[in-house]
Amino acid sequence: MNVTIEQSWKKVLQDEFDKPYFSKLVQFVKSEYKSRRIYPPAKSIFRAFDACSFDQVKVVILGQDPYHGPGQANGLCFSVHEGVSFPPSLVNIFKEVKNDLGVDIPPNGSLDRWAEQGVLLLNATLTVRAHQAGSHQNQGWEEFTDAVVRILAQKKSELVYLLWGSYAQKKGAVIDNARNLVLKSPHPSPLSAHRGFFGNGHFSKTNEYLAANGLGEIIW
Repeated sequence: MNVTIEQSWKKVLQDEFDKPYFSKLVQFVKSEYKSRRIYPPAKSIFRAFDACSFDQVKVVILGQDPYHGPGQANGLCFSVHEGVSFPPSLVNIFKEVKNDLGVDIPPNGSLDRWAEQGVLLLNATLTVRAHQAGSHQNQGWEEFTDAVVRILAQKKSELVYLLWGSYAQKKGAVIDNARNLVLKSPHPSPLSAHRGFFGNGHFSKTNEYLAANGLGEIIW
């Protein structure tokens, strides 16, 4: 199947695109966009890959579902476009960046600047119905994004994986801790951030690891 996605990702993911489950997934997603309000906009489904090429990846942040409110989801996990109010998890992420590094909370919630520096902002499920969290789970997206994590783990090393919450940690179980830095903590949502997301120091630890391996630090 011919999928419109950044070329370096297309090269490593083509085998997935040719599998029967992916064809079924595409049929499901197309029918959903025709009959319902689906987020993000169709052109942004693979935006995480387009914004951060396979060759460029230095850090991987795993989310779960796209935001399901109007105008929120933009194809990068936890991110929203300029002018959109910060969702609670993103507020807490920026609070931890400030606590960890002393960086002021930015004027907008776009994480494009992270992606441009090599941060893959990947949700487990890449589409969702409006106002229905989890509505596109178990349709094939998880199998696809599991393959993304597996291929990264097989083909690249000296990456930093930020696994926030039990869902991301299960998804990251295939990662070799000896060849990469795997950082785990509770999720930044208001329900769990105070149980160990705040104070996790993940952003400074990421930069320490990247610097120690001769890789450029992220300007968070």
